[in-house]
Amino acid sequence: MIAIANVSGFYGDRLAAAREIVDAHLEGRVHVDVLTGDWLAELTMGLLAKQRERGKGGWATTFVRQMQDVLADCLEAGILVVANAGGLDPAGCAAEIAAIDERARVAWVGGDDVTDVVVGLPSEQTAHLETGEPLGEKPLVANAYLGCRGIVSALEAGANVVVTGRVTDAAVVVGPAAWRHGWGPDDLDALAGAVVAGHVIECGAQATGGNFSFAGELAGTEHVGLPVAEIEADGSAVVTKAAGTGGAVTVETVTAQLLYEVDGPRYLTPDVVARLDTVALAQEAPDRVRITGTRGEAPPETVKVGAIVPAGWHNEMTFVITGLDVDGKVDHALAALWAGVPGGRDAFDRVETRLLRADRDDPTRMTDAVSLLTVAVAGSREACARLSRAAVETALSGYAGFFATTPPGPGSAASVFWPMLLPAADLPQLVGLADRTWTVPPPSASSRTEGLPECVGGSEGVPRAHTGAADLRSEGLPNCLPCSEGDPRSHTATTRAPLGRVAGARSGDKGGNATLGLWARDDDAYAWLAAWWDDEHVAWLLGEDAAGCPRRLWAFPRLRAVGVTVVGFLGRGVADNLALDPQAKGLGEFVRARHVDIPEELLR
Repeated sequence: MIAIANVSGFYGDRLAAAREIVDAHLEGRVHVDVLTGDWLAELTMGLLAKQRERGKGGWATTFVRQMQDVLADCLEAGILVVANAGGLDPAGCAAEIAAIDERARVAWVGGDDVTDVVVGLPSEQTAHLETGEPLGEKPLVANAYLGCRGIVSALEAGANVVVTGRVTDAAVVVGPAAWRHGWGPDDLDALAGAVVAGHVIECGAQATGGNFSFAGELAGTEHVGLPVAEIEADGSAVVTKAAGTGGAVTVETVTAQLLYEVDGPRYLTPDVVARLDTVALAQEAPDRVRITGTRGEAPPETVKVGAIVPAGWHNEMTFVITGLDVDGKVDHALAALWAGVPGGRDAFDRVETRLLRADRDDPTRMTDAVSLLTVAVAGSREACARLSRAAVETALSGYAGFFATTPPGPGSAASVFWPMLLPAADLPQLVGLADRTWTVPPPSASSRTEGLPECVGGSEGVPRAHTGAADLRSEGLPNCLPCSEGDPRSHTATTRAPLGRVAGARSGDKGGNATLGLWARDDDAYAWLAAWWDDEHVAWLLGEDAAGCPRRLWAFPRLRAVGVTVVGFLGRGVADNLALDPQAKGLGEFVRARHVDIPEELLR
């Protein structure tokens, strides 16, 4: 067994996480062999590119700060560190870590930077995975989502710290597990099990009660503990956390994270395709959930590449509307704003206005009398800067009670995450340790799937999935859609109630797509939910904001879960999205709040 702890779910996550886990290990409250974390969201690569332009290095500086705190203790306790915090310069980040303690044998893993390759490709080879559009502008950076083999090689060479560039989110877990257990590229089921374990812990506290639909049922959620995956030689795993920490590890908290940002039964990585519809969960003991049954298939012949492409500028202002005549004051505010911008609304490529009403009749305090009007724009740098100038100039000549919550500013540069594919065989990994560098080839062609349909997908691979009821079924597995006895229309006694009374949810983003998964809390509720989960109901459930967006429905019966990928719901992605919730983080809780006709026996 190898015990792998996550200490970061994104660049900016809890700085004290590494210290907390190391202390818990030293105090005997949990056993840890490896510290890992995920610092590289799609948005982060663009942020690191800007950071590098300012001369501050292309890596996650928070990781360096964490290692300054705990590296000595890790080395003394024999805890390895494997992190993707190297970002755009893993060798530079490795040098920073090596300078902390002379006992550290720090390896770096690169080969993911394919910017020059992408720039030199003909347009037809840069097609966007969802839209098919060719890449129009030169990317700031382009990085391939590589696998675990470079990490395995670094550990085999004696590294006790491994810093990578862009690898798949699960690779920092799969690599140490494959190294410890001696898995080769053909150990597909074991690799798939480790991918699932890695996916569960990659977002840190989201597996232990963070962002959980039923958090009110858990204790200590003001400071949730961090997950540890204990991975066995066959790829099965137990997810746990340190004793005495907040939150909980339950079948439902693990299910919630398994549903996060996935796009159907097959979860593609360069190492293996993990079949999420084969996963089984069991509560082994308090705060111990065992994951078994994961099947693996050979990886695809292509690897996902994420290019970061410039996308103009954004700016926004939020005006507070107080008291009476809200609609009239909104009209006044907008008319004055556009009158102050040369060209008015037409000066911008896109404009979004939204009004959040928090006002009440006969308010007894200020917070009961206000609404928030936000104006967000996209366009040229000059036009976006004019928005703030025009807003400020209306301060003394605008609507009654004018004030704003956002300070005026010039706006910010935006970018787009552009996913595409490159041949896996052309993307070896480069490893450096001390004065040595060497190349690690990708898995051989014999380990890869021949003729795997492009329409299968996953969070780390091709973001496409089968559609249609037949494709919600898995070979040799229970039917994802129950028979007619489970049809909700066969129930005669129903009550109009929030969907969240019988289901939890987790949602997120993958480029311009939103992903949404719901799980039922018992078998009867799943039978109803799965039968209800058709395109007509899902289209209604998502509401008018998703009108016109294609949908891909899927289901995991062994997890009592259903889900949907909403194509294009987020436009061109978080960094170029003017919406209130540009990453669809709240979409799951929105749909749980929607009232549907639920069988009364389920509500009891």
